[in-house]
Amino acid sequence: MNYQWYPGHMMKAKRMMQENIKLVDLVIELLDARIPISSRNPDIDELGKNKSRLILLNKSDLADARCNKEWMEYFKQEGYTVLEMNSKTGAGIKAIQPAVREVCREKMERNRQRGIVNRPVRAIVAGIPNVGKSTFINSYAGKACTKTGNKPGVTKGKQWIRLSKELELLDTPGILWPKFENQDVGRNLAFIGSMNDEIVQMTELAIDLITYLVVHYRKELFERYGLPEENEEPLRILDNICNSRMCYKKGGEVDYEKGAALLLDDFRSGRIGRITLERPGLA
Repeated sequence: MNYQWYPGHMMKAKRMMQENIKLVDLVIELLDARIPISSRNPDIDELGKNKSRLILLNKSDLADARCNKEWMEYFKQEGYTVLEMNSKTGAGIKAIQPAVREVCREKMERNRQRGIVNRPVRAIVAGIPNVGKSTFINSYAGKACTKTGNKPGVTKGKQWIRLSKELELLDTPGILWPKFENQDVGRNLAFIGSMNDEIVQMTELAIDLITYLVVHYRKELFERYGLPEENEEPLRILDNICNSRMCYKKGGEVDYEKGAALLLDDFRSGRIGRITLERPGLA
């Protein structure tokens, strides 16, 4: 399957970011902790190359705790300020303001020397679709400032949100990029729901996920669905999952599409377990 999704609204969103990046001091980039490399948009790197940077590993509660530590160390070695967080529960939120002060310390000091006081740091919140940007902003602000949804494309336009005397955030729509050089990236984005499921062959995607899980998270997968231990073949495993969850069409035929959607939903929500799809050096 060829993975690619770049609808017209993403091109418009990228142009909007290009126009507004000059207004900000800081780029706060949200990554999905399960796929920290695949969820990094190279366009955001290019747009924010002359700005202070803060990376947030969001949805860390869904990712393998051991891998979270490895990725934190990886980005620190790359020279980034990075925090682990869960925007839904607010875990990690309290560490953001001190991190913003540290990352923007030189800018704030220059303002002070020029006599500019009480000017908030202006930051743009960027990331791929469905990475949790709006949920993060609402959690940080302690109120519903933005629309949220468990699907890509909820945020349609830009909006400035004043969070405190020290920080203003510009929320932007999630954007992908025109062409994935590596189809593994597109597949990983499809796994976590950052692409429109309607353009994806769900059964094929589920088989790819099973293939990975059998190698790296076999215990979690087999326990979730009560699979027989001798089972190795991905399609047979999907068949067993369909049978265990009564995924049938009329007449008793196995409904692989329904079983595939169930598996992917279980993965995305963390019901199979805490799973990371990329590791430093192997991503």
